[in-house]
Amino acid sequence: MKKSTALFAAILLIFNLNLFSQTKTQQKVVKFVIHTDLGDMSGILYNETPQHRDNFVKLAKSGYYDGLLFHRVINGFMIQGGDPDSKNARPGQQLGMGGPGYTIPAEMNATLKHKRGALAAARTGGPSNPLKASSGSQFYIVQPARGAHFLDNDYTVYGEVTEGLDVVDKIATVQKDANDRPLKDIKMTIKIVE
Repeated sequence: MKKSTALFAAILLIFNLNLFSQTKTQQKVVKFVIHTDLGDMSGILYNETPQHRDNFVKLAKSGYYDGLLFHRVINGFMIQGGDPDSKNARPGQQLGMGGPGYTIPAEMNATLKHKRGALAAARTGGPSNPLKASSGSQFYIVQPARGAHFLDNDYTVYGEVTEGLDVVDKIATVQKDANDRPLKDIKMTIKIVE
């Protein structure tokens, strides 16, 4: 009787491990393309940050990002976009405070790093945001090969650019004003690839 119980337990364990493995591998990989005036970037969104992933997908599918600018670029650091106030912004207008009217709870994950190409959520810093809630729409893409690891576990990384890193470099190196806004607007359109 003990052998049959042990055999049954082993079969049950193998079945459950197989079921868990199938669930993990069946998770859909969400891909995106960011079209810009300087070329296209494409990448993936992480399943480990479902609230950020789903919000980005919702906004992209609704056309929210279409016509918005990469409004802040710092060569050797990152390029930032997603401020709705950047659509039709006048030259020299300071940007970076706009959003959809909500934030997203932080989804820090120690395994998701600020490597080159990392897609992460911008947020308000300091004591006004102790829980590190993310902007509802603003994001940045890490530019340097060394990454920006000093931001790890401080901002939510929720995806990565896998193709078009040369476009990130082109955007990061454009001429800009004193507020790091490109002198010539760099518009974006984001599409989700299914």
